[in-house]
Amino acid sequence: MTAHRILAWSPSAIVFDCDGTLLDTEQHWQEARNITFRSFGLKPPAGFAERAKGVHYVECGALMARETGKPDLTEELTDALLEHFTALVDEDPVTMPGAAALVRQVARHRPLAVASNCPRSMVETCLDRAGLLSYFSHVVVAGENTRPKPEPDVYRTAARLCGVPPQEALAVEDSLTGMESARSAGLRVLAIGPRPNGIEAEQADLWVDSLADPALSAWAQSQFDA
Repeated sequence: MTAHRILAWSPSAIVFDCDGTLLDTEQHWQEARNITFRSFGLKPPAGFAERAKGVHYVECGALMARETGKPDLTEELTDALLEHFTALVDEDPVTMPGAAALVRQVARHRPLAVASNCPRSMVETCLDRAGLLSYFSHVVVAGENTRPKPEPDVYRTAARLCGVPPQEALAVEDSLTGMESARSAGLRVLAIGPRPNGIEAEQADLWVDSLADPALSAWAQSQFDA
């Protein structure tokens, strides 16, 4: 077990994913994908939701087009996906269980950053509406010179902006794509969600059901409120 790499350790900075980690947006992405498919008269391929989880929205649009045999609709599907998602999350920016409490607790003691595959305007607007944006020193998103997850760029940049080496920073993630990104950048990884079977479980040092997990709460209290 590698849980001690988190529970017996005090990181110098913490970098959070946004979708599905801080904000309960996966339901919005799923609904946005379904609305987009329907608006183009297309049917979601079997298992598409799982394959799309954590994928950059531009790549998701391309995946939607490719898997439905409509490569000529890639740009239109991508634009529609982002438009529908933005509208949905603007109506209902819900935080994940335990996320707000952990962020507020740790922000008093350590620099925090967000590393996301979503557009900056969307991330900052969602966090602001959820009352969390002011707690983060930096928001790092994929862009022209920053490759999206699973590449390590966003996590490597976030650690640097927080002023710490990657190995001294903790990544908090809910997707295997994001975990791969963080591990490639050299961060330790706290994963949210059911622990998978097999080699995928090794993507994270510790798995918890949510950020409200009692063991995680006890760790945060011992490390940051001692």
